[in-house]
Amino acid sequence: MPELPEVESLSRFLAEHLVGRTVERVYPLAVQALKTYDPPFTALEGGSFAGATRHGKFLDLDAGGLHLVIHLARAGWVRWKEGLPDAPPRPGKGPLALRVRLAGADAAGFDVTEAGTRKRLAVYLVRDPQEVPGIQRLGPDPLSPDFTAAAFTRLMKDEHRQVKGVLRDQGVIAGIGNAYADEILHAARMSPFKPAANLSAEESALLHDTVVTTLAEAVERARGLALQDLKAEKKSGLRVHGRTGEACPVCGDTVREVSFSDWSTQYCPTCQTGGRILADRRMSRLLK
Repeated sequence: MPELPEVESLSRFLAEHLVGRTVERVYPLAVQALKTYDPPFTALEGGSFAGATRHGKFLDLDAGGLHLVIHLARAGWVRWKEGLPDAPPRPGKGPLALRVRLAGADAAGFDVTEAGTRKRLAVYLVRDPQEVPGIQRLGPDPLSPDFTAAAFTRLMKDEHRQVKGVLRDQGVIAGIGNAYADEILHAARMSPFKPAANLSAEESALLHDTVVTTLAEAVERARGLALQDLKAEKKSGLRVHGRTGEACPVCGDTVREVSFSDWSTQYCPTCQTGGRILADRRMSRLLK
């Protein structure tokens, strides 16, 4: 799933390639992905892109008064194309959800795609990004200067949920998903099931620093990469997430997993839970 670092890299790449370019044609293909209808997506045609930015995990392409906002969900992606075919794409069961063709002799543009059968990609065309419900609900951005240790402590102090769930909650902190929550907690040597409200002042300060550092380093590793290389870069940089059964790169213990209905947590017992193995069920507790 694309998270803050990947969406940040997408926005930087697209800003470099789109600003000043005029939209020639828009092909909205996957009806289930289109979350707005007024203005119609064809209203982009003839407009020019003025910028690209990010709100949490939402990609925001500014087309001069209109904003094409994309949430890539679990399996969505943006693919830059040099030389799109002249023939319009046909709606079907393939991964293509939206195509934007730019004016110019190079026939460049981009496709928004979604792999798999569980279709959760969301595409909006709005006049103000705050019209998107998911953006309205976002918490502070962890790469913002306002995301201080004191602000982070205030967010945590009344949270009796497990700390991983709090980190993943977009209404608390914007942009962190399942993978980077695992990585942050491993780097902070903290159990994913620790209640957030139980963090000491020292633990809260450490976790805040680890959130900022982990995400900033991931953004920096992706700087300058082509879009098709971003997913591989993310995977190669993960130390515990998606590495169940492998050796922890810090201590050598075996990376363990707790599975839930549609997501999982990976962690290192030695680094994070004092050697204890977490029970692999929803109502998990620590086993001795």
